[in-house]
Amino acid sequence: MSFKSAVLAVMLYLGSVAVANAQASRTWVSGVGDDANPCSRTAPCKTFAGAISKTAAGGEIDALDPAGYGAVTITKSITIDGGGNLASVLVSGTNGIVINAAASDVVTIRNIALNGIGTGLNGIRFLSGAALHVERCEIFGFTGAGIDAEPGAASVLFVLDTVARNNGGGILIKPSTYLAAALDRVRVTRNSYGVRAENNANVTIRDSVAAGNTNGFLASAGTWASMTLENSAAVFNWGNGVTTSGGGASVILSNSTIMNNTQGINTSAGGNVYSFGNNKIFANGTNGAPTANLSLQ
Repeated sequence: MSFKSAVLAVMLYLGSVAVANAQASRTWVSGVGDDANPCSRTAPCKTFAGAISKTAAGGEIDALDPAGYGAVTITKSITIDGGGNLASVLVSGTNGIVINAAASDVVTIRNIALNGIGTGLNGIRFLSGAALHVERCEIFGFTGAGIDAEPGAASVLFVLDTVARNNGGGILIKPSTYLAAALDRVRVTRNSYGVRAENNANVTIRDSVAAGNTNGFLASAGTWASMTLENSAAVFNWGNGVTTSGGGASVILSNSTIMNNTQGINTSAGGNVYSFGNNKIFANGTNGAPTANLSLQ
């Protein structure tokens, strides 16, 4: 072989390695796929975990058909989208999706059903990242929380059109430093708590329902935690509709309904519930009352 031919052969080899190791901006999974595939539309992978290593940061994994795609840990900016399919994560004894990303990373989980089969730990566990978006998901059957947000650094959480039901807890927001969370059109049912905000959590909840839980909406903080409920409902909860616990906990009520709970508002463990005076609090075993009123402006 001539020198020129040898150089050409090496270049072709290196080029093939580069292509093999390239990450696509969009990858695909299918119930009949194979993780040995390149995760293209015509040769999809079988699991989210198999696809994520072949997806570039900032890219997207899409499901081609109804199937269970397994647990996954996310360490970079990415979107996982089940599309119009019944894309699911079915796990036993572990977390469904863990987000352990860099401080600047943004992660989106969309159109996914997460089933813990009664033994899974948490549906979605948010440990680090700049932002997590959870959109149009259904999370059920976990012994921990449907969504467990406990990041170690300042971050944001957005939850839209999502159901958390039949879990140990619905949505837990428990940051180490600071977490701003916005929940829109969220339904939390038959959990030990619907939404729970702890120290350093600043949570706004709109157009949402907590029903059939032990406690509906709960703020618990020795230092501070704030929860704002707007146009939302706490109904048919076996314990309290709205609860505060600890001197730093506060809940602000605006245009919301609290009814048919064992107790409507409970601040006996400390904290404050503020009302704009436009709420409906009635038909509870004990209604309770806000600790202070705020003026509409």
